[in-house]
Amino acid sequence: MKLGLLIYGSLDTLSGGYLYDCKLVEYLRAMGDTVEITSLPWRNYAAHLTDNLHFRLPPDLDLLIQDELNHPSLLFANRCPRPPAPDRGYPVISLVHHLRSSEQRPAWQNWFYRLVEKRYLESVDGFIFNSQTTKRVVNSLLESSKPDVVSYPPTDRFGQGLQAAEVIARAHEPGPLRILFLGNVIHRKGLHTLLEAMSLQPLAFSLDVVGGLTAEPEYAREMRKMSQVSSLKSQVLFHGTLDNEDLSAKLKSAHVLAVPSSYEGFGIVYLEGMAFGLPAIGTTSGGASEIIRDGETGYLVPPDDRVRLAERLTKLANDRDFLARLSINALQRYRQQPTWEETAGQIREFLFSMIKNEFLPERQRSRSGSNR
Repeated sequence: MKLGLLIYGSLDTLSGGYLYDCKLVEYLRAMGDTVEITSLPWRNYAAHLTDNLHFRLPPDLDLLIQDELNHPSLLFANRCPRPPAPDRGYPVISLVHHLRSSEQRPAWQNWFYRLVEKRYLESVDGFIFNSQTTKRVVNSLLESSKPDVVSYPPTDRFGQGLQAAEVIARAHEPGPLRILFLGNVIHRKGLHTLLEAMSLQPLAFSLDVVGGLTAEPEYAREMRKMSQVSSLKSQVLFHGTLDNEDLSAKLKSAHVLAVPSSYEGFGIVYLEGMAFGLPAIGTTSGGASEIIRDGETGYLVPPDDRVRLAERLTKLANDRDFLARLSINALQRYRQQPTWEETAGQIREFLFSMIKNEFLPERQRSRSGSNR
């Protein structure tokens, strides 16, 4: 197959969504497919909307995958005739990690984003979803469902992780509960809530923050300043981004992974922590509940609820036998996850079926004719 992938920026961007895209490209190329990357520059949302004045879809493909993150740039391009054969065109598949309109922000802003995303979602021919949660959210915006495949993100970049005996021994090591926050330091990831929760009983915890500091630099500066108050100053360390070897060392030494994000379409980071026996703390919003079983493999707390988060962390700090049980459960949950080879294989079969599907040419002829 000759495929295209349309993204913002570079596949080297450090985030769960870009890791998914990168691993998918690697798999498709390993299977003998050609994958051409089309990159649009990162800008603000309003500037992305102006891409519609000039951007057109690339030619000579069997199928184009679009990361849904690019939706504001593609409202017009998806409705134009698709080169090189406007009477036939090719299928356009949206790879949806989560919708912008699902994130926490003022209602009027999400009303606008939902309007734009709905128009974009209506313009594509099918979907790759990273979770059942994302699928439900997208289908709730559409009048009728479209062909799709739900393929969970890759979770095996660190291999087999730890063994049960190592996890049990670590849980009973003396000292404060060692918390790991892993993710870009942006407001949606909820680091402020974690720091506020720690401040309620700071000596019970220590925190390593691993993740990029440049995506929302003002927020990152606020978090650094927040961590410098007297009660937290010696308990919080910022490491920026780490390579896999150094990150693996942090995952091995931590007791728990806490990323109290206001919204995650899935939350690959929780499973990566579970590979090392880390109970995961996420929130009740979004797809974290597809991974975390509250009180069994970690905890789900309401977004921005520092009191509930502090209670859960204190429970793990004070009851190390309970921490060990949750850690073993986390390991078992990780090992139940399908391999990336299995899920990527499902994606490839889906893409091939979309190329061969007879209904697509008729649908696209109708669309193309309306734009001539």
